[in-house]
Amino acid sequence: MSNQEKYAQAFIDTFGITQENLVGLKYQDINEWDSVGHMNLMTVLEDEFDIEMDIDDITDFSSYEEGQKILQKYGVDF
Repeated sequence: MSNQEKYAQAFIDTFGITQENLVGLKYQDINEWDSVGHMNLMTVLEDEFDIEMDIDDITDFSSYEEGQKILQKYGVDF
C-alpha cells in the first residue's frame, strides 16, 4: 500500500467516510472530525507512519490537503 493509500485509509477508517469525501475535507466539515476525532486521526497517522508530530503541526492539521504537507515535513512522501 502506498503512503497516499495509507493516508486516505486513515481518514476513511477514522471518520467512516468514503474516498469521494476526502478532497477538500476540512476540520469540522463533518461531525466525526471534531476535537476527539482529530486526536484519533493524529494517533492513527503517527502509528501508521511511525512518526511523532509536534503540537503545532497537530494544531495546524486543518484539512486533508494540509495534512499531506505537514506529514512531508516528517519524511512521508506522497
